[in-house]
Amino acid sequence: MGRLFDGPWPIVIIIIVALLLFAAPKLPGMARSLGQSMRILRSEVKEMKNDGKDTSASGQSASSAAEQPVEGKVIPPNGAGRADGDAGPSSRA
Repeated sequence: MGRLFDGPWPIVIIIIVALLLFAAPKLPGMARSLGQSMRILRSEVKEMKNDGKDTSASGQSASSAAEQPVEGKVIPPNGAGRADGDAGPSSRA
């Protein structure tokens, strides 16, 4: 009976069988998230490698983009457009 747990392989096989029995519905989601994490990590590593090479070219385009104004739509805070005339708790003193 002591020979069952002498090596690491029987324990690994028991763990794999237990995972397949109890976690089978969750395995596709876990594999999908692992693949997505690997793609993100790979793209970040590639970006870090290229970061030092393109500093002169990207530095000029980043500074010109920062100087241009940003246009957008102003959204009033909650309660500013009430029909009863009460602007809410922010207008009270």
